Amino acid sequence: MSYEAAKRFLDITMALLLIIFFSPILIIVPILIKLDSPGPVFVERSDRVGKNKKLFYMYKFRSMIANARELLEKDPKFRRLYEEYKKNSYKLREDPRITRVGRVLRRFSIDELPQVFNVLKGEMSIVGPRAYYPDELDIQQKVYPESRPHVTELLKIKPGITGFWQVTGRSEINFDKRVKMDAEYARKKSIIQDIIILLKTPLVMISGKGAL
Repeated sequence: MSYEAAKRFLDITMALLLIIFFSPILIIVPILIKLDSPGPVFVERSDRVGKNKKLFYMYKFRSMIANARELLEKDPKFRRLYEEYKKNSYKLREDPRITRVGRVLRRFSIDELPQVFNVLKGEMSIVGPRAYYPDELDIQQKVYPESRPHVTELLKIKPGITGFWQVTGRSEINFDKRVKMDAEYARKKSIIQDIIILLKTPLVMISGKGAL
């Protein structure tokens, strides 16, 4: 069996197992989100760059107030935060847009769980590079021009729910180091590597280390 066939088999098998195992959470979390704050269950704007630069909508539980990304980009009261957001590799340590339920979802990566449906659709893999926003990739490559070859490499494969950099440092790792790690992962094409990352992922989720 080729690497691509083996990886797709692993993706489908793991996605179905995760849906079955986490079905109570997939049912309860949407209710908690609606009770906690007005707005949709899933993130409104979530266009990401996939394999070969193809854009796709990434399913993700909403962990912030409604229209959070648009407010950050356009509302004058968030101007300072937006500059900090871009400067810190598109992450904020203290983000006032996060809801009470959202803090719990993000700490344990529960907000990422709906991405199993992207996996079933063939847009993502269980293990792979981070799925980036289009503007994030454009801006960060200007800030870190040496990252361009790494970005080219990581975009040759599907992004993942978890990955090498996630089990190593999550949000504590800046863009330039993150894409280098993802490019190294993309070049290896190893099912053994995927299994090792999968085995490390639950501990990282439980600990909440590096989560934002």
